[in-house]
Amino acid sequence: MESVEAVIVLKSDIEKKDIAYIHSKAKEEFEVLGGNSVLLTGANGFLGFYLVKSILAWNDSNPNKKIKLYALSTFKKGMPKWLKEIKGRKDLVVLRKDIGEYKLPLGIAFDYIIHGASFASPTFYRQDPIGTINANILGLYNVLNYMVQRRKKSRAVSGLLFFSSSEVYGDPTEGNIPTPETYRGNVSCTGPRACYDESKRFGETLCINHVKAYGLPIRSARPCNNYGPGMKITDGRVIADFSKDILENEDIVMFSDGSPSRAFCYVADGIVGYLKVLIKGRDGEAYNIGVAGPEVSMLNLAKKIVKIGKDNFHYSGKIVTKKNKDNDYLIDNPSRRCPMIDKARKELGYAPQISIDEGLERVLRWYHDIYYRA
Repeated sequence: MESVEAVIVLKSDIEKKDIAYIHSKAKEEFEVLGGNSVLLTGANGFLGFYLVKSILAWNDSNPNKKIKLYALSTFKKGMPKWLKEIKGRKDLVVLRKDIGEYKLPLGIAFDYIIHGASFASPTFYRQDPIGTINANILGLYNVLNYMVQRRKKSRAVSGLLFFSSSEVYGDPTEGNIPTPETYRGNVSCTGPRACYDESKRFGETLCINHVKAYGLPIRSARPCNNYGPGMKITDGRVIADFSKDILENEDIVMFSDGSPSRAFCYVADGIVGYLKVLIKGRDGEAYNIGVAGPEVSMLNLAKKIVKIGKDNFHYSGKIVTKKNKDNDYLIDNPSRRCPMIDKARKELGYAPQISIDEGLERVLRWYHDIYYRA
């Protein structure tokens, strides 16, 4: 039965390779989690995809010290096929709840909590700004209140990881690239991205004050332009969009002049970093989780993906520029994004290794396997 579950959990060669990498680089963290219960909110999201799969795959290889995983999401558009196929596992409890409204039951003793519930794509959080705010603020408050109450009982929560965002930096001013965690940000509180940016900022405020007031074990991670398997091809973020164009042999469409740049972090490196923040991070601290470079312009990103497409997928399209029909599309869009990750390197032993070229090829192959294989 254990081997059957492992096959179900990991359906593609890319997933198997990535999960093996995650287990290798976060071995110490998984060993700490072994035998404990973990609540993951936002389990249906991009990062939830590999968090769920890496935990369950770890259990398949370590049956005597399994992690009990509680996977919570609203599943507004239904439960995904990959999760339906494994929801009967004894080490997995699926909770169809809205964390913005759901009061976590004190009768369940969660040892670790990862709060990742929130839209993260500008395409979708701008469509539901109030829901985005509620997940990041009310949902987080519900988690924190649970921790306060559990602390009064015999079994306190051992650690909370709050998924903040590099969006707390807004559009960094000149001289603040690479951007350290100490940078206070250049963020609009009223623009089209504010529902996400400002709720993440206030989420960190909630966290640090609960550390100070109640001594709770809380750490924050600031994901910096993660991409890879688990991100739906309809997500609306740039690598998903470009990949869809490649695999459907359509022209790659850019809605800017191609000059904005990002340092992109492949999701397997990201997951390793988040587990390290959860287990090794200092209470009340935030950590950039991404790569220190290279920064890649949108134009050069498109060129890289085109080359991979031509070399591997018979791509014959070209790069074109168009004006987006959404007038708010580029408002408050940062011109550069590159994190400083010295703090995570020094304190957590975080050392991302997957290059942008390798990561792009992996995600294109994964999209092909999941969405386009006949």
